[in-house]
This record gives sequence, structure tokens and C-alpha cells, in this order.
Amino acid sequence: MGSVHFSGIGGTAMVAGARLALEAGWEVRGSDAPLYPPASKMVEALGVPVAVGYKAANLDWQPDTVIIGNALSRGNPEVEAALSRRMRYISLPEWLKENVLRDRRPVAICGTHGKTTTTALTAHILNRGIPDTGYLIGGEALGFEHSARLGAADMPFVIEGDEYDTAFFDKRAKFLHYLPEIAVVTSLEFDHGDIYDDLPAIELAFQRMLRQIPQDGMLLLCADNHAVSLASHAFSRVETYGFDDNAQWRGEVRTDADGASHLAVWHGDAYWGEIVPPMAGHHNLSNTLAAVAVAAHLGMSQQTIAAAAADFPGVRRRMEVFLEYNGVTFVDDFAHHPTAIRETIAAAHMRWPGQPVRVVFEPRSNTTVTNRFQQQLTDAFLAADEVFLGPIHRKDAIPESERLDTDALVTALRKARVPAEAFDDVDTIATTVMDTMRPGDIVLIMSNGAFGGIYDCFRAQCR
Repeated sequence: MGSVHFSGIGGTAMVAGARLALEAGWEVRGSDAPLYPPASKMVEALGVPVAVGYKAANLDWQPDTVIIGNALSRGNPEVEAALSRRMRYISLPEWLKENVLRDRRPVAICGTHGKTTTTALTAHILNRGIPDTGYLIGGEALGFEHSARLGAADMPFVIEGDEYDTAFFDKRAKFLHYLPEIAVVTSLEFDHGDIYDDLPAIELAFQRMLRQIPQDGMLLLCADNHAVSLASHAFSRVETYGFDDNAQWRGEVRTDADGASHLAVWHGDAYWGEIVPPMAGHHNLSNTLAAVAVAAHLGMSQQTIAAAAADFPGVRRRMEVFLEYNGVTFVDDFAHHPTAIRETIAAAHMRWPGQPVRVVFEPRSNTTVTNRFQQQLTDAFLAADEVFLGPIHRKDAIPESERLDTDALVTALRKARVPAEAFDDVDTIATTVMDTMRPGDIVLIMSNGAFGGIYDCFRAQCR
């Protein structure tokens, strides 16, 4: 097949792409800055040479292709070396398009929220009924040995369809490379303020993605949010899912006398069957409906789908309990958008009813570090029993006039009778939480990054 170097191999999609390249018979090497778990463990599991730090010398082995991650830009030593040496360089989405997706049946899971969980759940279900299904998951799915598998030609390939830009030399959304036969849109909201100016700009990217779906393909839209507005832009068959009365795949939560919940599902006017919800939270019930609809469309039986959904083990950093100490449960979640934060807090209350949910949040994403979400973040935290705000990631790089005002956020939450405090360092947050926690507390940590090592701080203090 040839040789390929992954510059930025620690990105969740990049390490998954490296796994696919290995399966396909490529010689693989890579490089990245120092990594933290789970990315570091996923890269280590590849068993390939990986250089720590970006250097022109990392490309001296003269690979046939250099795949440049979208976190890299001009000025990076490997980017400059690839350009000056006239090496063949390409983005990961373009490499996937030409080397994986063209001879498969891509199922692209897109949307502002829920992509990773829905991708993992859909892949989990399909592998139960269609064993040669391939996948690329933008996270660590607990039920799979790896986050990607090549699968077989002419079989479904489930891929997380990110709307973020492709590379420094290709500013189109990643999912425009994915050739979807089936596309799922879980939600449609403003995000990625560093890439998109407003919601209409994001909508346009999604509309362009729909133009790639063949007429005999399918677009599956969530009926409960703005995603359903895309229906008029489709050139393929359109179906909807959700809890709205007009959804074609409609869910209804039923509770038994013993308190156990079940997700009853209708397809059109016909009762389809029941699913034991694999995860807590209304948003995860919606994600489950999406996966059910895809699997049914691809011919799987209700019995096989229901059995597979019931034993889905989840995704790392999505409502993951990583520590229990003195009756206190520490939970890690990737939520960073206000809607995801609100839904994750609600899911925690659902999973641990009656227990205080104390939220520890890192403003880290390119949009939440700005004041674009100032009011939305206030609203998102209202259901928390207490809020601890960490330092703003790369605070000095954001002009003060554009930066999230954590002091104002604390004031607004306290006015709404939600105890809140902002901190300048991670060690103080961990110490404050530990000094004030009580048995039964749920400490819900939300960050889309390393949060300054706060997880190890809690582990260390709980010894």
C-alpha cells in the first residue's frame, strides 16, 4: 500500500485513521506533542514509531504520504518541511475518502451534539447484525478493542461526521469528504465560533453535505430540534426520529412499577418494539432512536437491534464514573456546549436521583472561552446543585472584550440561587471540592480536554 506519516497522530480521528491504515497494510509512523490519556493510550496501542514533538527530521524517513491533522498550521516544523520538500500531503478526511470510503457504504453521523455516542452505538448495533461493518469513532468506545475498524468492501462503514474544518489548507467541513449513503443529523446549533460566523453559516455546510447523498440513500433528521429544517434541502429519502408526535421513528419513555425505564418505539403508525435504554439522559434516548432507525433501515431485525442496544457499554468520557471515594462518585464527561452541559446535568440527576450534582467545568472549547455563550452557560448550569468554574483555557490569547466573564457568570448563578465560584488554578478547585464534599455527592467534571490534570488531582487526594 505504501507508507504514511500522521502529523498530529494523537487526535482522536487521527489515531483512528492510523488504525485503519495499519489494517489496510500501510507502513505507519507519526508524531505529536506530549499526549494525555485516553489519547496517549490509544496511540501507544498502535505499536508504531511515534515521535514526541514536531520536527522536520520526523519526515526524514520519506513516507509516500504525510497526513496533516487539522490542529496543525503554517509555522509547524513538519508542515513547513512537507511543503518545502514537495512531499505529498493530504488531510485525513481526504485520505479516508479515497482509501476507505469509496468502496464501502458510508453512514455519516453528524450534528452539533451526540456524534461520538451515536456513532459508537450505531457501530455496536450493526456489528451484531452485520459483522463486517467498519467504523471510525471520534472517541474511545468501551465495547471495541480499537476506535476504528476497516470492515469489508461493500459493507456499511459508520463514521463520525464532524462539521469542523478539514485542515489548514482545506477549510471545508470534514463531513464533505465522507460520501454518505446514509447521513444522520442529531442536532443543529451554533458552535465552533472560530470557524463559523453564525448559525446560517453552519446550516450552509450541512446543506452542502446533503447534496452528496444519492437519491437511493437516506437522510435521518432529529425531529426535536432545528435539524429537521434540513429536510427541504435533501435530494434523497428523508426520515425523522425523536419524541415529537410527527417523528417517523418516535420514542416514548415508559416506567415499570419497579421504576425501570423502557424506550417504546413506533415506526410510522406501527409499534416497532421496546429498547432497554443503554444510557441515562433524554439526549441519549434520542441518540438510541437514531441508531435504531439506521440499523432497521439496513435490514436488521427488531430482536437483534434491541439486544445489541441493551448491552452497549458506552464511550469513555461520556458520563464515565472514574473514581468513587467515601460515598462520593466522580464522573467525567466531554460536554462543553451549553446544550450538552444542560443535558448532561439532567442525565446525572436521572441516573442518581436525589443526590447533589456538583459541577466542575473547564471553559476550553474555542467558543466557550469567549462571551458568545455568556447567557447560555448561565442557563445551562441552573439545574446544578453547585458550580465550580476552572481557569479559561489559553486565557491570555483571547481579547478581554471577547472573553468569557467567569465572574459575571458566578454572579448570575448566585443570583439564581445556584452556589458558584470561579478559580484560577486546578489544585485549588480539587482541594475545595474535597474539603466540602459529603457522602452521596456526584462530582460531575466537564471538559473537552485535560483540565490541567484535575483528574489526577482527585485521584491523588482520594488515596
